[in-house]
Amino acid sequence: MGQNSSKPPPSSTQHVFTAESPVSFSPDLINALQASPETDSTRGKDLELHIQRRVQAELERLDAEHSKRLTELQEQISSAPDSTTDSIHPDAKTPDQSTSKGGVDHKAAADGDKLRDLSRQSVQKEIDMLKEKLKRRKIKEEVVKDKAVEKAKGDVVSCLRLNDRRPLDCWREVETFKEEVGRLEKDYLGKLME
Repeated sequence: MGQNSSKPPPSSTQHVFTAESPVSFSPDLINALQASPETDSTRGKDLELHIQRRVQAELERLDAEHSKRLTELQEQISSAPDSTTDSIHPDAKTPDQSTSKGGVDHKAAADGDKLRDLSRQSVQKEIDMLKEKLKRRKIKEEVVKDKAVEKAKGDVVSCLRLNDRRPLDCWREVETFKEEVGRLEKDYLGKLME
């Protein structure tokens, strides 16, 4: 029982299939296949190179598309009328290429300053809007001011400290805390709906 190996000998792993009808290939085909320098590995390498070329071409196409879109957006931004600087300085004129000493570079710098001012102003507006929203919402302060929630929270904490090995004994305190928080949420939602 232990003398025979569990794997068959290597000569028996080769399978030979016999066809029901004779298969014959032309001598030209056989000669062409034998003379071909292409092997499985070279076919695999050729396929890999083909895939890499297609991926590279697709990446270049996407890059060109994105850069074109970026230039279009930059042109739209630069050609958009700047109402904020006109309202601040109505008499001030932007220097153009013919009157300024700086030429194209000076105009580009002025356009960049306009864009920077626009973005700075829009960010400041957004910050002000968020500050207003935060002033309207004083959830944290209301929670801290609510003595019933603070007491229920303190009861849960002290119970858990006393019963650190048996936290399930604090279920009453946890339920009381949940009820207080639920009451506070209802009050808050009531204020929001008003």
